[in-house]
Formats: sequence, C-alpha cells, structure tokens
Amino acid sequence: MNALSLVPMFLVGLAGSVHCIGMCGGIVGALSLGGATPAPGRPVIAIAVARPALQSTLPANVLRVLAYNGGRIASYMLAGALAGSLAGAGMLHLASLQVAGYWLANLMLVALGLYLMDAWRGLARLEAAGNVVWRRVRPLLKPLMPMDTSLKALAVGGLWGWVPCGMVYSALLTAMMQGSALQGAATMAAFGLGTLPTLLGMGLLGTRLRAQMQRRPVRIASGLLVLGFGLLGLLRAANGVSLGWLDALCVTGHP
Repeated sequence: MNALSLVPMFLVGLAGSVHCIGMCGGIVGALSLGGATPAPGRPVIAIAVARPALQSTLPANVLRVLAYNGGRIASYMLAGALAGSLAGAGMLHLASLQVAGYWLANLMLVALGLYLMDAWRGLARLEAAGNVVWRRVRPLLKPLMPMDTSLKALAVGGLWGWVPCGMVYSALLTAMMQGSALQGAATMAAFGLGTLPTLLGMGLLGTRLRAQMQRRPVRIASGLLVLGFGLLGLLRAANGVSLGWLDALCVTGHP
C-alpha cells in the first residue's frame, strides 16, 4: 500500500461526512458550547448554536473538539487494525474469499453512495442492527458528561467511534481486504481524516455549516463521488484485469 492508494479512502470520508453531521454533529455542537451535556439516546442530536458569551472560551473548545476527533479516529484505526488482521491471520487467503470480499467491499461503497443521496436506505437497516453494540457502549459515556475537559472529550471520541454507522462499516470492509493490521489501520486513518474537516467545521460554525452540508445538491454530489468509487471497483472486478490509471482511483486492491 502506498500513499496514493489511501487518497480514495480520504475522499470517501470527505464525501461521506455529510452523514457524519447527523451522527456526530450533536456531540460536536455540545463541545462548542463549553462541554454541555448532549441529549441522551442515539447520537442523532440537535446541534446547539454557540452563544456570544462563550466566545472567550473558544481556544478551550477547539482543544476539546480536536481531542474528540482524535479519539474517534483512533477508534477507527483500532477497528481497521482488527479487521485487517483477519486477512493477515490467514482467514482471507483463499482466492475465492478474496474475490468475494472485493466484490462485497465495492458493493458496500455503492450502497453508501445511494444512502448519501437518499436513493436507497438499506444501510439504515445495518445501522439498526448495530444498535446491539451501541447499547453496550452508551452506559460508558455517562461518567464522561459533561465534556468539560479535553481528556473527557478524547475518551468520548474513542467510544463514539463504535456507534453503529453504515459508512464506517463500508470502510471497515475495505480495511479488512488490505491484508494486515497496519494497512487496515492506515486505511481507516485515511477515512477518518477525510471526515475531519466537516466535524472540525461543525465545532466552530455549528448550524451554519450543517445547513449547507445537508443541502440536497451537496448530498447528491457526495453520494455520486462515493458511488463512482464503488462502480469503478466493480468494473475492475468484472474485467479481472488492471484498468491502467483507473487503478489509482480504486479503493481496494484486486486479489
């Protein structure tokens, strides 16, 4: 794996971050309010607007937002390392399993693209199934509220990375196909860094950024980008041969 091969995963994270606004926007909005406690329940929370009286605390708020996102990306990398180690341990060495995994990884990207465009909501069912994990993680957040320190925000981010999310699941499947824990972690790091600009912006701009990112043209453009990566991967699989310069745009390596 080289740096160029990680660019598509960064772009998938960047395009998919319009979905992050719904999943993580509330907690980032709470951080921008000086560590206010977000509403309980699933992570689809109304985003708070920063009050003028709190502007003097902006540096501390920025540190908390950075700490939260650092913990979140670290949890993605851990999950990617675990997924990649499955292949490294020999669980995906059979050619037939490699081919099936490659097709499935790119089909997940197609599903994610359609999900971002609101054209097909199949991944929402996968997120609902993942609530089993979320129910176990949620009680661990209670001692960390309110998020009034960077250390608490870091811990919350580390736990929040395990919240059910179809976008993360699709990226994890790609990480699994990389063949090692290190490459799996690198894949998820690139993905997580792609989501970072939007969530950092949410911590500073709040509802103004959310309104722009949730516009239908933005969601469609983002969905088309992710859909394009998935379709390129499927085209490559169907041909069974390298597609020249298109190799640089394909998210997963052909077995």
